[in-house]
Amino acid sequence: MADLTTDFVGIKSPNPFWLASAPPTDKEYNVRRAFEAGWGGVVWKTLGEDPPIVNVNGPRYGAIWGADRRLLGLNNIELITDRPLEVNLREIKAVKRDYPDRAVVVSLMVPCEEEAWKKILPLVEETGADGVELNFGCPHGMSERGMGSAVGQVPEYIEMVTRWVKQYTRMPCIVKLTPNITDVRKPAAAAHAGGADAVSLINTINSITGVDLDIFAPEPTIDGKGAHGGYCGPAVKPIALNMVAEIARSPEMRGLPISGIGGVTTWKDAAEFMVLGAGNVQVCTAAMTYGFKVVQEMISGLSQFMDEKGLTDTSELIGRAVPNISDWQHLNLNYVTKAEIDQDLCISCGRCYAACEDTSHQAIAMSDDRVFTVKDEECVACNLCVVVCPVEDCITMVEMQPGQTDPRTEREVVKEYANWTTHPNNPGAVKAAE
Repeated sequence: MADLTTDFVGIKSPNPFWLASAPPTDKEYNVRRAFEAGWGGVVWKTLGEDPPIVNVNGPRYGAIWGADRRLLGLNNIELITDRPLEVNLREIKAVKRDYPDRAVVVSLMVPCEEEAWKKILPLVEETGADGVELNFGCPHGMSERGMGSAVGQVPEYIEMVTRWVKQYTRMPCIVKLTPNITDVRKPAAAAHAGGADAVSLINTINSITGVDLDIFAPEPTIDGKGAHGGYCGPAVKPIALNMVAEIARSPEMRGLPISGIGGVTTWKDAAEFMVLGAGNVQVCTAAMTYGFKVVQEMISGLSQFMDEKGLTDTSELIGRAVPNISDWQHLNLNYVTKAEIDQDLCISCGRCYAACEDTSHQAIAMSDDRVFTVKDEECVACNLCVVVCPVEDCITMVEMQPGQTDPRTEREVVKEYANWTTHPNNPGAVKAAE
């Protein structure tokens, strides 16, 4: 059986599944229940200075649902912990004492002033916590006060605060990055330059999930008014995967440990983050939707997957897909595929035909008795038919072999690799040749 034990910047945990800094990690009661359910670690909900901040007393969440009312995205306007610092510190110490084999990392957010960080770090270190995570990502409420993403959007601030933290504590320092930025590599590089032991991403995305059209106010609504909040859940996973991959494949940050966050709901989601370079994953929305025991499926699923792949521990999984990440201009233009419909699986719903005929390349034919076939002479292998088909594996993309003639271009498929950088239509390639 695969060993799921992880060592993330010297912080050991029995599995790579941590709860992210959020309501599920706001107090001792929650964290104890989480550890009993099987979570490998937690990032305690963000601590700040006393007196504590004040949260709203009305609705704090908005949502985006799928057609079956499955939660796809969650928007929240909740801020950092509203409990006294001393209470949180006492509870962190008690939990770490009773669960020494679990990872307990403390999220922090204080003003962008050296004295504020110098004051709080020894208090956290005294609890026996395994490390700190600097919350430079929160996009609402705290950012208006010069914290959270207000720091995370300025690389110079990130580097400065990270240097302070590394100066005043021996604990590993993880910098949590905001996705509300053009190029995530810049803040990641700043954290790296400041001495961060790792980065975690993504934090929530600035958002309004909906508007109440009866009162014309954003949701969630507080006394007739709404505010932007932080968006998370399965819907943000593609954004998070891309940002993790961008850092993992950056030559300047090669080897920088990454904690992956953003829509992790199943073991497969976790595996995707890990093969793109994440050393572990943090989870929030899935726990808030299904409860703490969702981690048990994640553990068993990842373990079975690794066994099937012949992988003995998580270090063999981390980064496996990074060498296969490419920029568009390096993709092989001589690789040709065509859509193929399995008539035994087809239910004649016509979705592929409607999508291709109306919005794509008119490459699917429909007979009078609703038999759908691919017109190879029109098919550009865009994959839209595969995406809209409700039957798994009914439509597949089949590679054309060298020597065959592509009916669309009437050119012979060749084995040699070629990309845009050498294509005759590329003005840059022509210029370079000259």
